[in-house]
This record gives sequence, C-alpha cells and structure tokens, in this order.
Amino acid sequence: MLVTDAIEKICRSMESIKNDKKFKLILMSITGNSNRDLAEKPPLSQRWVISILKLLLPAHVDNEKAADFLRLQIGQNHESIEWAVVRPDSLIDDEEVTNYKLLASPIRSVRFDAGSTGRINVANVMSRLITEEVLWNQWKGKMPVIYNQPCKNQIAVAD
Repeated sequence: MLVTDAIEKICRSMESIKNDKKFKLILMSITGNSNRDLAEKPPLSQRWVISILKLLLPAHVDNEKAADFLRLQIGQNHESIEWAVVRPDSLIDDEEVTNYKLLASPIRSVRFDAGSTGRINVANVMSRLITEEVLWNQWKGKMPVIYNQPCKNQIAVAD
C-alpha cells in the first residue's frame, strides 16, 4: 500500500505542523477509482473488469484506499488539511498543455471507451488547483475527472 501509506504519513506530518493556513493536498488517481461520495455506478461490464483488476493489480486497490483515506479519515472539515483527488483517463504524452475539461464523474466507460488525458494537462490542473482559489474552492474535497478536450483555444472547467 505504497500510495495509501505515503498519503497517511503526509497527512500526519501536516497535522503536526501548526499553521494559520490549511495545507492543500492533491492526489492523482485514475478514472477507474469511482467516487463513492457520488455513488458513481459504472456499467456491470466495467465493474466486472475492475473487480478482476483489483485481484490482479494491487496498485488499483492502493489507489482506492488512498482516496478513501482522504474522503473518510481527513474528510471535508479537517482543521489543517484540504484535499482533492484528480482522476485522469488514459494518460498520454503531449508536448504542451492542451485544452482539457474537469468533470465531477466520468462521462465515458473507463475500460471500454476511455478518453485520453495529457500528463502535462494533469500537471497543469494540479498546479492551477494549488494557485487559483476559485478553482480550488470548486474542487476541494472532490474527485474531478480530467479529459483532454478537442476544442481550440479554451480550457473548460465544468462540474
């Protein structure tokens, strides 16, 4: 449980530091990690595949447990920590930031009709979440999904 253990240790360290401001913590996960706060219910075929992946890939379970730690242990009203879990779809390498969209839940089947997300776009949205208060306030304590957008000259942020 590398990711879960690391997130727990980071949070415990943050809790030990007395600070006037809350720390912001962003975890990168995957679209296959359903947001149980929203009761996302993927199609049965996708649930079967994810169940098999959980048996074969311990990293998937680790991703879920790390997000659950933030959702259930840190929660929405922690005295010193705020968090978000960014869930990209199939990661691709892009040379530069392209258009992307943030959504509350996946709009595609994460196993049978996956979208794509540039790694550079994930880095961009994570840095924007840290530096842009309006964006942070929209997504803190949530698990937004990020997809590359085919439209030109615009970064769409939706919920």
